[in-house]
Amino acid sequence: MTAAQLTSHAYAEQFVPEDDVVEAARHAGTELGAPPIGTGGGAALRLLAAASQAQNVVEIGTGAGTSGLWLLAGMPADGVLTTIELEPENAARAKKSFAAAGIVGQRTRVITGRALDVLPRMNDNAYDLVHIDADKEGYPDYVEHAIRLLRPGGVMAIDNMLWHDKVADPAVRDTTTSLLRDLGKQLRDDERLVPSLLPVGDGMLAAVKRHTGTRGR
Repeated sequence: MTAAQLTSHAYAEQFVPEDDVVEAARHAGTELGAPPIGTGGGAALRLLAAASQAQNVVEIGTGAGTSGLWLLAGMPADGVLTTIELEPENAARAKKSFAAAGIVGQRTRVITGRALDVLPRMNDNAYDLVHIDADKEGYPDYVEHAIRLLRPGGVMAIDNMLWHDKVADPAVRDTTTSLLRDLGKQLRDDERLVPSLLPVGDGMLAAVKRHTGTRGR
């Protein structure tokens, strides 16, 4: 990037400021070793939730609640976020983040456990938005569950899909980078989806689940 491009990128990333509760959750996530979504990515999640009028949302990877707060900010006032987190300490901190934001208890379900144990018990075509930000080796499985869970017209958002600027460089071929690069190409060509790779934060792949019988080109 040129200096001007870097300046524009930084400006865009901070264009929608985070409030104090989100900032506190972000710092807590960093301290817990659960890297939180950045401000630009969080604003994109809020936008996607609002645009899809997401009443029922699933999140894979809660951290300290940063991304959950952004999602809830874009959802209807009675929307419900179900978020799955492997680490009990992270899940407990996320509950504190939601409480600090004044989110009433019935709007969040924080489930502690392995996502691949929880997701199979969730209903097909029942959710408006699925956000994925967890262990990268699990992404291919999480994506298939997300597509199953989403209603037609629902939105999938996957964080870290540029992976520290490594995915765009074909010379970088470590396991994680290759997995995310291959997954991105797979989703780009998946006829079940209408995808776009957004250059916010560490890269967010957003995709809409097609209605049955519709195809792109």
